[in-house]
Amino acid sequence: MSAAAGIPAPAVRAVGLCSGWGTGVAALPADACAAAGGRSLVGLGRPAVQGERFRRATRECLWALAAVEAMLEDGRAERAAIAGERTALLFVSAAVYGASNRAFIEGTGGGTHFAYTAPAVVPAEAAIEYRLRGPSVLFIGGAPAALRAIWYAATLLAARACDRALVLGVETFEECADLYARARRRTAPPLVEAAACLWLEPGDGRLVLQSARGRSRGDGARRLGEMLAVGPLAEVALRRHAGYSDPLADPLGLTGAWRGEVTNLIFTKGAG
Repeated sequence: MSAAAGIPAPAVRAVGLCSGWGTGVAALPADACAAAGGRSLVGLGRPAVQGERFRRATRECLWALAAVEAMLEDGRAERAAIAGERTALLFVSAAVYGASNRAFIEGTGGGTHFAYTAPAVVPAEAAIEYRLRGPSVLFIGGAPAALRAIWYAATLLAARACDRALVLGVETFEECADLYARARRRTAPPLVEAAACLWLEPGDGRLVLQSARGRSRGDGARRLGEMLAVGPLAEVALRRHAGYSDPLADPLGLTGAWRGEVTNLIFTKGAG
């Protein structure tokens, strides 16, 4: 897939990040392997969320809500600022539905009765909690899927199909840790559970999305650990925290690799 012509680029309004390293960018280590101390998986655990509605909610749903809350805090905004039909929600993940699918297959009492609906559960909870009624799209895959989600958000903003777009990503691994251990050659350790939410609005410049076959593991993965689809969103959080004026672009755009595909999201300032 390649979109060489480009589209109007969005601006980053806010970013929320929760990871196995802790809450926010300040908790991220300088070197993921060193910080992991030999662990192959750095987990998030289960957040302490109050309310009867969340008593049976899955970990991935609760961390999705935590990421949205962190995003609102970063943007110093109330929930009303994102509610309504003019907010698009784009959800991305490679592994978050693994736990419910495994429970379904093994008959261990999971709450998902129709396994093929599992990817929709997380964004549905976010839409209900924050009253999001705009366009909604699911992207399944690793880091390239997150870049496509940002790209698609930009297309919605450019078409004025929404006033703002939330790109929400969640990756959890603990429930399937033994399966990841068997396939350790496919993902470089440590695996780090994470959830992030990116708030995009119309901005300046243009975006170009390019994909090709190849293998790559960028500097972001070495610092963050393997967050799969959340990785690019965490990199945007790092850049925003560092004070970059265009976190999608600086310093070299965004790159993501997954199963032999390398995708680049390239930002050109002032060309829109």
